[in-house]
Amino acid sequence: MAPIRFILNGEERSVEGLAPTTTVLQYLRGPAERLTGTKEGCAEGDCGACTVMVEEPDGQGGLKRRALNACILFLPALHGRSVETVEHLASAGGLHPVQEAMVERHASQCGFCTPGFVMQLYAGWRTGALTDRQSVKDVVSGNLCRCTGYGPIVDAGLAVASVPVPDTGPEDALRSEALQSLRGDDLFRYEAAGATWLSPADVDQLADTYAANPKATLVAGATDVGLWVTKQHRTFETLIDVSRVHDLRHVEEGPESLFFGAAVTHADARARLAELHPDLGEVMRRFAGYQVRNAGTVGGNIANGSPIGDLAPVLIALGATLYLRQGEAVRRLPLEDFFLEYGKQDRREGEFVVAVEVPLLKEGERFSASKISKRMDSDISAVLAAFKLGFEGERVASARLAFGGMAGTPKRALAAEAMLVGRPFDEAAVRDAAAALADDFQPLSDMRASADYRLKTAAACLERFRLELSGVPTRISEVA
Repeated sequence: MAPIRFILNGEERSVEGLAPTTTVLQYLRGPAERLTGTKEGCAEGDCGACTVMVEEPDGQGGLKRRALNACILFLPALHGRSVETVEHLASAGGLHPVQEAMVERHASQCGFCTPGFVMQLYAGWRTGALTDRQSVKDVVSGNLCRCTGYGPIVDAGLAVASVPVPDTGPEDALRSEALQSLRGDDLFRYEAAGATWLSPADVDQLADTYAANPKATLVAGATDVGLWVTKQHRTFETLIDVSRVHDLRHVEEGPESLFFGAAVTHADARARLAELHPDLGEVMRRFAGYQVRNAGTVGGNIANGSPIGDLAPVLIALGATLYLRQGEAVRRLPLEDFFLEYGKQDRREGEFVVAVEVPLLKEGERFSASKISKRMDSDISAVLAAFKLGFEGERVASARLAFGGMAGTPKRALAAEAMLVGRPFDEAAVRDAAAALADDFQPLSDMRASADYRLKTAAACLERFRLELSGVPTRISEVA
């Protein structure tokens, strides 16, 4: 067994004896470090008060930087990585430019949320993500402030955007090499408090590890598993971390499809999905908060089988295919067939998601996706609607209408699709398809929406698609 080895604020750490499900937040605030600038607000990745910046080798001799929520990030996930907290920003020469901008624009009142905002803006500055007002808003979409308001905070972010980022290429190369040395190239195994953390380096090693531990819980970004610990207080004997499996972290383009490895984060997937259609980029922009998008993965969002996961209905509408592996065997199945019923997926013991294949849009195909939620940012959908129609002239030749939030699984609306195929995509066809949605779905009423609202909203999304295809502007940005 090896200790957890990482760099904290420029200094190497070696940790043993702490349970694998100890969060980074607990460690930072605990007696070993007493770095209490990192706050606990929600303990579920919503408020951003615990934001830290994590660095890791990018595979090209440099560093990949991400802002992450320390409250749901497990400590062993730092092995071979570097983490910076708010205490590390200021120097003997004074405050960091991000901190100065927050002070000068009176962007802090009670101060509880401030370290998280500072770290989030700092990470956005280091990665070049701060370019204009909207980009600043996107960067802090996973941070909540209850007293000051966001105006001064966004102004601070805009001020920082104009500050040149120093060239740290040579330093990054040295740190990347040091981190890789800490990490090693083999399976990382950490044991403490009766539990085991296993971190394979490649997909073959993952297959062997999972076959030997088929009851283990797979962890990627821990945006779900983290909450099982912090909110449900669940315990685990064995966890397998897939986030370091380099084979699963690539996006590849074929002649007719994009292939997303299961460990590709939502942040990394967004740009490639946006190339398929702008609506995909917009859905991904509103996918949880920035820190969650930096951690959560394509495969994780699919494998957990949530009926309100935003990615699955989009990919189902596009006709995506899932690749799963069990030992040496790999099988393919349409993504829509993976979801059997609420909480149950077609995944065998010891089998894991390897990749998802997403077809490119063909000539004559039109696509639309809409996320309906109470908040614009960092909120769970009441309804996620995604449509792909193939046209031959004025008539609909093929239809794929997929929804999230309407049933116990992400699901196609087969009866509604049948009402569209072979007909012009006009008011009458949409009216008939909208009526058929009641045959496809019997949605529940809950805190996010009533069943009646969900059905009406699903129908309205289809009508909006019709209006868009006929050239009628339907978005605020188009009419403002």
